[in-house]
Amino acid sequence: MPQKQKKRGRLWLNEGSCTRLKPEYPNHVWSYDLVFDKTTDRKPFKVLNIIDEYTRECLCTHVARQIRWAEVQECLAENFCLRGLPEYIRSDNGSEFTAKNLRDWLQRLEVTTTYIEPGSPWENGYIESFNGKMRDELLNGEIFDTMQEARILIEQWRKEYNTIRPHSSLGYRPPVPDVILPKEYQVCKKSLSSV
Repeated sequence: MPQKQKKRGRLWLNEGSCTRLKPEYPNHVWSYDLVFDKTTDRKPFKVLNIIDEYTRECLCTHVARQIRWAEVQECLAENFCLRGLPEYIRSDNGSEFTAKNLRDWLQRLEVTTTYIEPGSPWENGYIESFNGKMRDELLNGEIFDTMQEARILIEQWRKEYNTIRPHSSLGYRPPVPDVILPKEYQVCKKSLSSV
């Protein structure tokens, strides 16, 4: 017989919840989270997804066997150079997102981190919805033999998601058209890494 479960109190939404902190314009609130999958040799890999909650654009899909806070910081720095700084970044309480070095770096840049309650993925609904779409439309239908193959196919799917795939929340339009990267991008990337 299964053991009796201890009764739990109702989980109330905290200040980091997507219900309490709604995105109002581009670069207002970004979210990030990890998705897990395996290559055919049964070795796991992670995908770091970063989205702008207002535009629904997927800003980054970083694929690696292990992702630590330094890789998260590098992906954020690259996107800060391309798009500017968001006011808030929402995430769960994973060690990659709560590392002291990463929090200190974001604080110096004046980006507010908002964490959801442990065990409450619905409080981070935008990124959870994106992760579900990635799982349904890509990860469940592809067999990845190598990490390079995973990186290429996931990046192709991200580009299609952003530029072609219609989104019902955006009036059945894609989040962003194709864009040309500004020349100042490389200069900005170097200056952010020194902060």
